[in-house]
Amino acid sequence: MHIVIIGNGISGTTCARWVRKLSDDQITIISSESKHFYSRTALMYIYMGHMRFEDTKPYEDWFWDKNNIQLIQGHVDAIDFDNQSLQLNNNTTVKYDKLVLALGSKSNKFGWPGQDLPGVGGLYHLQDLEQMEQYSDGLERAVIVGGGLIGIEMAEMFHSRHIPVTMLVRESSYWNNVLPPEESAMVTQHIIDSGIDLRLGVNLGEITSGKSGSANAVIIKETGETISCGYVGLTAGVSPNIGWLKGTDLQTNRGILVDRYLRTSQKNVYAIGDCAEIQEPQQGRRPIEAIWYTGRMMGETCAYNICDKQVEYNPGIWFNSAKFIHLEYQVYGDIRSSLPEEHDAIVWQSKDMDKLIRIHYDKTTHAVVGFNLIGVRYRHEVCEKWLATHASIEDVLQHLGMANFDPEFYKEHEEELIRLYNAKTGNALKLKTKRGLSKVLQFLTNA
Repeated sequence: MHIVIIGNGISGTTCARWVRKLSDDQITIISSESKHFYSRTALMYIYMGHMRFEDTKPYEDWFWDKNNIQLIQGHVDAIDFDNQSLQLNNNTTVKYDKLVLALGSKSNKFGWPGQDLPGVGGLYHLQDLEQMEQYSDGLERAVIVGGGLIGIEMAEMFHSRHIPVTMLVRESSYWNNVLPPEESAMVTQHIIDSGIDLRLGVNLGEITSGKSGSANAVIIKETGETISCGYVGLTAGVSPNIGWLKGTDLQTNRGILVDRYLRTSQKNVYAIGDCAEIQEPQQGRRPIEAIWYTGRMMGETCAYNICDKQVEYNPGIWFNSAKFIHLEYQVYGDIRSSLPEEHDAIVWQSKDMDKLIRIHYDKTTHAVVGFNLIGVRYRHEVCEKWLATHASIEDVLQHLGMANFDPEFYKEHEEELIRLYNAKTGNALKLKTKRGLSKVLQFLTNA
């Protein structure tokens, strides 16, 4: 059986590796971006000089031959689902028995005049990084359109080379459609304190070009202000890279529609990663999640199903982590930008506005439903078990030290959260478990 995978990101590569573990089938990976798999999340560190490109490849180049996985660097122009074949841009045809679409994402564009000019790009593909490098030498200012995680990464990249950066963000506070008010305010202030020109509540009107034909300025829609620049980063989110499949027999919505086994509407065709849209997502999960770890989980699940070992896709409890320049961020479970009526919250924030711990819990059952952390590290396994077992807020607070994953001599803040809770409820809780690995292991191994 010949299994063809289009896309060599984390989802496609993981799928290939697991198919090889489970079978001796013929495997081919096709990618027009790069021949070998690399970590997209490391693009910023290449630009900042922390890593070389070869350091971002998790596997040596000989790995693929050793595991009998064929790599084709080329672009798929069309898919013939009836005849189970692919047409490549070099006029070659590749036949498949089972096909995996791991097409990834593309940067959003909203019809802005000048959005396709040279010197305008996103931060998703290796080619985006190459274009940033091309325009960075002598660059006097970069303008970034959009916030979120990709926007702040691009801002940090330019900032690391002492290139002035202006960010245009349509929200009134940074990423406040995802972060609660306290966290959004912290991140907003941190960006400003880091020397980045953050413009809130504004939209891009137009990107203009100079004599060279490249971007040379942006015009703010609301005010008409012109900001001169030599590069424009478009980071207003990403969307599934499936435009070329619209109008085919493959059922799509925002993404490629898949069932719980990651099967598409076409026989022997699967979709995974950023381009896949789960038709019936689990409670607390979204139909499309452009997250590294979900791509990896989809890749493994898809491999089992390709090899006729039926496994449902189960991403478990929501979590994510990121970094806003110097502020580390973690989220576990159900934390929304505004507190739902059925939830209550305990929020502790340091005086220096560099640390925050937020715990949400159900008002009726008192079960903890989510954690937000900035500048503080909690153990994934501990938070996940508390959420999975619907642990009560009082039990969690009394044993909160088990979750603390900060280095040994870092200041602890668990008792401060308990004081907040006691003041709010009139209770007299005390911290029972402080930071310590032995207690954690005991907790995690108990049923």
